[in-house]
Amino acid sequence: MEPVESKNLKIGEQGSLSRLKDNISVKSALGIIAAIVGAILVYYLLSAITVEHGSASDPKILSQAGRGLAAIFIAALILWFTEAIPIGITSLLMIVLPPLLKVVTSISDAAVGYTSSVVFFVIGAYCIAFAVVQSGTGQRFALWLFTRSGTNSKRAVLSSMVGTATISALVSDVPACAIFMALILPILTKIEARPGSSNLGKAMMMGIPIAALIGGVATPAGSSINILGINLLQKAAGIDVTFLQWMAIGVPMVVVLIPFAWWVLIRVYPPEVESIGDISEFKAELKSMGSLKDKEKKVIAILSILFVLWILGTWVKQLNVATVSICGAIVMFFPGINLLTWREVEEFIGWETVLMIGSVISLGLMATDTGLSTWLVKNTLGGITGWNIVLLVASISAFTVILHLPLPIAPTINAVLIPAMVVLARDAGINPAIFALPVAFTASCAFLLPLDAVPLVTYSKGYYRMFDMLIPGLLISAVWVIIMTTLMLTIGPVVGFR
Repeated sequence: MEPVESKNLKIGEQGSLSRLKDNISVKSALGIIAAIVGAILVYYLLSAITVEHGSASDPKILSQAGRGLAAIFIAALILWFTEAIPIGITSLLMIVLPPLLKVVTSISDAAVGYTSSVVFFVIGAYCIAFAVVQSGTGQRFALWLFTRSGTNSKRAVLSSMVGTATISALVSDVPACAIFMALILPILTKIEARPGSSNLGKAMMMGIPIAALIGGVATPAGSSINILGINLLQKAAGIDVTFLQWMAIGVPMVVVLIPFAWWVLIRVYPPEVESIGDISEFKAELKSMGSLKDKEKKVIAILSILFVLWILGTWVKQLNVATVSICGAIVMFFPGINLLTWREVEEFIGWETVLMIGSVISLGLMATDTGLSTWLVKNTLGGITGWNIVLLVASISAFTVILHLPLPIAPTINAVLIPAMVVLARDAGINPAIFALPVAFTASCAFLLPLDAVPLVTYSKGYYRMFDMLIPGLLISAVWVIIMTTLMLTIGPVVGFR
């Protein structure tokens, strides 16, 4: 017979679980209701300016298909943001609704985004990221960096940011965050940095995701958001952006923004301690790893080859970023290489992200086909085409930054804005890349509030609150806009964007 206390405990646990399930059910129900109401409101509020698709050239007129797509966009954003239903299921819903609302004629047209190379790049990127983490390559690099940064707390913040940005330039942002967060947490615990009150904890835990987002724009391979932006620009304007062209803008951005972001963080949140304590544990752990293992050597060799092939893709079109990344991922499964097994990788891959990317691409293409992109830009930004080019690019970059607050889903920002920027640029008689690339880059500038998936990695640990990121985020975002504008108008023409 069980003790009474044990029975009461189990009853209490069951009651807590029941309440938790009830809260989740209420949240889901509210999210679904909000999505339905939002979609209906948008659909009927736009009804006064709806005509048959393609029958009018008036920029104030939106087609019926465009109105339906606007409603679908609103529903998608609410459902993705609230997670009222799983993200992947919302993504599948976004290919079912368009034919039902007569936005497209068939589900095949609605699902066209899933044939994009971007979807397969995301899968390949997850494989490469897993190899970097699982082989210990990322951990070795992080330990090596910390053993050389010394015990000074400010230098430790800088080291963690430089390391995160470096890894994020070649693999996705979230694994880069996870690697350095795993090393930082024991340090903060050892020096008794209290979550929510420790300035060092705030600087460290905000610095890691900010550095990941900044470092991710160094190369096209640094984020699926980059590849999505390049893909949407190619489809909307027929303009190809090569690996080196992107790096010509991305690398200088990282070189300037990382030290500036570090400076802002330690000024806004000056560390309460000068030293992070003894780093002998890091040295001991690095020593215990021994010399480079075979797996690490293989990962480094494959990454090096991939980087060379990505650069060669500037001249050999077949060697585009997606193709090379997918080939690199495949090689990691080969006999004799044996870096990955499918059973391990399928659990690591973010299938919800894969599904979201596919549906976002589809929605972006439909926005162009239905005229929604044209209508949106001509009724919001159409009046700025006569402005000075510097003000234009700066305004577009700033608008993209601000859009992260109501729309904290970077792939959707690309899908909504890039086709619209192509229309705006053509109306202004400007190369579409000059308007679209600032959007593609600035889609990663998501640190006004920790709403994006990348800052949420460290936010969950409780070392900083929602609005703690606002002041440093505003300062870094302002400088991002200035640098983006400067580089786009100085280096852009040099690399072919005239």
